[in-house]
Amino acid sequence: MNEQPNNPLHGITLERIVRELRDYYGWDQMAYHVNVNCFANNPSLNSSLKFLRKTDWARKKVEKLYLRMIEEQKG
Repeated sequence: MNEQPNNPLHGITLERIVRELRDYYGWDQMAYHVNVNCFANNPSLNSSLKFLRKTDWARKKVEKLYLRMIEEQKG
């Protein structure tokens, strides 16, 4: 079985992560935290997902930001 009990992102899609970050921070703050053009210039969900799916370092930063957002919401 492919369970990942210690992975807080297990079962959460990249689309959900980007959508929730956008709703929480907005594109401007996302671009501030993760300095990539897909957040800064004409941002859209589709362009962001396309970029993040092929850019590992950026996806890792977005996932880290998502985990920070979850902690802020708990706090």
